Amino acid sequence: MLPHHDESHLFARIGWLRATVLGANDGIISTSSLILGVLSASASRQEALLAGVAGLVAGAMSMAAGEYVSVASQRDTEHADLARERAELAADPQLETEELTAIYVGRGVEPRLAREVAVQLMARDALGAHARDELGMSSATTARPVQAAMASAAAFSIGAAAPLLLVMLAPIAGLTSVVAAGSMAFLAVLGAVGARAGGAGLVRPTVRVIFWGALAMAATMAIGALFGRTV
Repeated sequence: MLPHHDESHLFARIGWLRATVLGANDGIISTSSLILGVLSASASRQEALLAGVAGLVAGAMSMAAGEYVSVASQRDTEHADLARERAELAADPQLETEELTAIYVGRGVEPRLAREVAVQLMARDALGAHARDELGMSSATTARPVQAAMASAAAFSIGAAAPLLLVMLAPIAGLTSVVAAGSMAFLAVLGAVGARAGGAGLVRPTVRVIFWGALAMAATMAIGALFGRTV
């Protein structure tokens, strides 16, 4: 018996990690930018808070809908490919065995052994073997639209709540500065957490998130200040 050892691979996290990081990042950036744009137009705390809440609700629904539609399209493609593969297996199982054998030979398996492996795998689960080794499908990459939509909406809401909390708690005199600085800090934490969860280095993902967040906030503040002077 082979000795047991625990393995921890990060590939299985890709689906939920992508949706969570994207949702939280978008929640912080879009909501803080919206709030800063309103504040730059010389609006009150109440107006900024109202704009932020509206942005949270609209953004969470948009993220959920967009993620669901996108991942559902991927799922439909997967189902279509599986249906096509199932039909091919029924029409010519011998050809499909040869196809699977060729895949294993291409990966370095000796031809006779490759055919034996293909025959045994197809005897147990022909569709599963072709889905995994020919189409590249697995449980880790299977599309889950509802899960992706819920993760995106929840992550967006959590991210958007951070600048809203700053609006409620910060003194009115330095409200704009507190929201901007606090949102940048939230983005830095998010970038670091996402990098750590994905097994990547901390510096580049964190700097990337901060840069684009700062750019979005600066642009909306400039537009808000411009409209505040002209309206």
